[in-house]
Amino acid sequence: MSLKAQITEDMKTAMRAKDSVRLGTIRLLQAAMKQREVDERIELDDAAIVAIVDKLIKQRKDSIAAFETANRTDLADIEKAELEVLKVYLPERMSEAEITTAVQAIVAEVGATGPGDMGKVMGKVKSALAGKADMGLVSAAVKAALSK
Repeated sequence: MSLKAQITEDMKTAMRAKDSVRLGTIRLLQAAMKQREVDERIELDDAAIVAIVDKLIKQRKDSIAAFETANRTDLADIEKAELEVLKVYLPERMSEAEITTAVQAIVAEVGATGPGDMGKVMGKVKSALAGKADMGLVSAAVKAALSK
């Protein structure tokens, strides 16, 4: 079953269960998917959907940090609940050790020697690890690998 079909089925299940948080979050995800399909006139595949989910998760994390800074725990709790719903649609993430190993292999492959080669390495790393790893951890691993 494709990820898109899974999301649709989960929406139906949430409707039947009257789970408003899950239903609202899934509708938000479907709206983002539909918007991208309409804007780019494409049919989204699983990788593109994972990228959208990643983006929505990053937005939730940023919102949680802002709300907690402003002592708005009520709003932060809502964002945390949405975050948990969205995490279900991500594939299993790579560990930090796996990310470091993959980044070191790509640095060697590209022939990068220092921080000036960050752009070349990140371009290759993003295509290789998209959807498989947290890009924040990947960026840190690339910086560490190039600063040696």
